[in-house]
Amino acid sequence: MARFIFITGGVVSSLGKGLMAASLAALLQARGYKVRIRKFDPYLNVDPGTMSPYQHGEVYVTDDGAETDLDLGHYERFTGVSARQSDNITSGRIYQQIIQKERRGDYLGATVQVIPHVTDAIKEFALADTDDLDFVLCEIGGTVGDIESLPFMEAIRQLRNELEPLQTLSVHVTLVPYIAAAGELKTKPTQHSVRELASLGIKPDILLCRAEHPIPDNERRKIAQFCNVRAEAVIPALDAPSIYSVPLQYHAEGLDAEVLRGFGITDAPAPDLSRWDDVTERYFNPEGEVTIAVVGKYVGLPDAYKSLNEALVHGGLANRVKVNIRWIDAEIFEQDDSEIAARLEPMHAILVPGGFGERGSEGKISAVRFARERNVPFLGICLGMQMACIEAARAAGYEKASSTEFGPTEDPVVGIITEWMGKEGLEKRSAEGDLGGTMRLGAYDAVLAGNSHVSQIYGGAKQISERHRHRYEVNSSYKDALEGEGLIFSGMSPDGLLPEIVERPEHPWFVGVQFHPELKSKPFNPHPLFAGFIEAALAQSRLV
Repeated sequence: MARFIFITGGVVSSLGKGLMAASLAALLQARGYKVRIRKFDPYLNVDPGTMSPYQHGEVYVTDDGAETDLDLGHYERFTGVSARQSDNITSGRIYQQIIQKERRGDYLGATVQVIPHVTDAIKEFALADTDDLDFVLCEIGGTVGDIESLPFMEAIRQLRNELEPLQTLSVHVTLVPYIAAAGELKTKPTQHSVRELASLGIKPDILLCRAEHPIPDNERRKIAQFCNVRAEAVIPALDAPSIYSVPLQYHAEGLDAEVLRGFGITDAPAPDLSRWDDVTERYFNPEGEVTIAVVGKYVGLPDAYKSLNEALVHGGLANRVKVNIRWIDAEIFEQDDSEIAARLEPMHAILVPGGFGERGSEGKISAVRFARERNVPFLGICLGMQMACIEAARAAGYEKASSTEFGPTEDPVVGIITEWMGKEGLEKRSAEGDLGGTMRLGAYDAVLAGNSHVSQIYGGAKQISERHRHRYEVNSSYKDALEGEGLIFSGMSPDGLLPEIVERPEHPWFVGVQFHPELKSKPFNPHPLFAGFIEAALAQSRLV
């Protein structure tokens, strides 16, 4: 029988509910329990696939091709459990499904309402495919009191009544702000947030209180009295020096023990936290450091490249070095050529990440050229690989080489693909079709050349599976020209039609991949491409 933990937030947004859910799941997993985490997003978009990174941060893609909230990246990185399409639901998708049913006549003429139809759909999502799990953690996006989240709160209230008494638990994440002028912490925002939650019929069992300063015992008792919880259930959550120290921090404060107590579990095994001890030991005790330039388009918002940032950190953990990331707006290189050398010469490696649209593309190509000519380790991801191919084509004499994504071109080295072989057979898309959900999404296989550098990086593997999210592909008809210039196609789709990986054998470390390896990297299992990339950067640092 699965037990359900409902996680809500109050006072303000961005309190770290996703990180809290991931950390708690990791602690329960460390005790031997089987866990899964789900995210309820109240916004009306069907999924975040068409949302601006500046609005929503990165889009996290699952193996089964779902475009989901970035919190699912936290879930995977902390638990190693692959997220699925069924782990993220939005109000938009709920309403879309209900309206489709209504149009088909599935409701047999009934009036379709928020209660019971919307709340029933939410409950069905929460309960689906949970029979083999010990704990299901359900994070509700937004804050208590948001009008968009009311159907989700009502669905939780109903589930807490419908399931067994010891089958559900409510954890509420709040803020205990420090007022510098008064020199004290204030508990009133937490009290008001819990009162708001109670007005919706939900009594929290545990309060996780975010704070910048330690919460004295008398303040914890005050919160407990006013919020009708045990004092031990008021868990301080102070700012941590690294997100990877949060599970150990929460365990030290008794969060997992209090959760188990709330379910009446008294015989739980002690947690094995050795993996987190190793991660934090490597993170806080590096034996060197490297500096990586990330030349991108959305560098103004770090969450736009959240998985990429963490994958670089993981590469550092694998090599026991600190990774300093320098975020560089690609447009700067288009405005002033002198900035290219000034900004990139101090770097130990260069990474050009994914993105959409023409803005900054020439600056990315300039970064690729600098890495090629100066023998600086280079990793191109998705659009970054495409820019590497365009740069190689121009070096090979195709001066007008470009991507059809940016407009008509005489030499479409990169172009839209309308048909490809997926796991379910032939998949098709139209250039004029909807943007949402029409890309090559999810896990696809790639066959590696046996004598290639990238095959060595993957430990001699002949075939790999990686996650994709893109609408345009490198045109394989330019393969001979690019390979003649030194850019080798070392990974192809199983049918041999779609380039997946390119590399330069004569370069110290130059790899471009069409997929997104950062989505599968974990602190306790760094992705081999990032481990190899940081290793090459470390070697470069010794030459500079």
